[in-house]
Amino acid sequence: MSGHLPVLLDEVLAALGPRDDAQYCDGTFGGGGYAAAILGAARCTLYAIDRDPDAIARGAAIAARFPGRLHLIEGRFGDMLALLEARGMAALDGVVLDLGVSSFQLDEAERGFSFRFDGPLDMRMERGGRSAADMVNTLPEGDLADLLFTLGEERHARRIARAILAARREAPITTTLRLAELIRGVTPRDPSGLDRATRSFQALRIAVNDELGEVERGLAAAAALLAPGGRLVVVAFHSLEDRLVKRFMAAATGRAGNVSRHDPSALQAPAAPPAFRLLTPRAIRPTAAEADRNPRARSGRLRALERLSVRDAA
Repeated sequence: MSGHLPVLLDEVLAALGPRDDAQYCDGTFGGGGYAAAILGAARCTLYAIDRDPDAIARGAAIAARFPGRLHLIEGRFGDMLALLEARGMAALDGVVLDLGVSSFQLDEAERGFSFRFDGPLDMRMERGGRSAADMVNTLPEGDLADLLFTLGEERHARRIARAILAARREAPITTTLRLAELIRGVTPRDPSGLDRATRSFQALRIAVNDELGEVERGLAAAAALLAPGGRLVVVAFHSLEDRLVKRFMAAATGRAGNVSRHDPSALQAPAAPPAFRLLTPRAIRPTAAEADRNPRARSGRLRALERLSVRDAA
């Protein structure tokens, strides 16, 4: 697993609690770090999903280490229900989701995810569909600025969008280096030391791959598949993704907040008892030692929930 260090691995295993003869799903296989650890922790079966064909190809080596126990599936984790139903699986004992881009994708210049290398402005996890270059060179200025502000939380979104439109009139923007240099040329230094291109690249990647929509669909699918006692463990790195996870788990466990006494809905019959319990009242963060060892772990946040039995939920 050179180049790939799974974040919060011990904490993920503790929250999931792998056991013999159980059925699990790693919805974001990536480099296979979680999958290998789960299969090594118990004699269980694991279904591994990834939309990136390169990740599925890399998984063959792990599958060979655990004959008959790792089933690799190319597809989106948002389609988990249909993908597993097609393989005869209707219930799972646990699901793990590691959101965002993988180390392999970031480290391969030809994939165009990172401004650290000069490569084609691509960012497509599935190597198909609309690329980042397509968006940068065709979106109207207002739409581009809104995308950078909403998905990248970029304060200088309008300035960057204006610069992109001026540059693309001269020639299409087709490489990561040209876009990064353009952004750095029109924005001030970030006091935190963050590269000035970071937020814009992040926003484009999220948009190209519909990552937030995928998170919403994946959370719902995973929760629907959990058997009583089954656990959903999610590691998020982006504040927008973590917010979606936090809200989803709060709603699923009946922690969505109290209804105002002035709200007419408060007069309605109380809702059914929640079907899940929260395992992480607060997000679990990497230790300082892990963050030093793996800088990409610093923004990681782990949240988990468990499906209750009918008796426990009553």
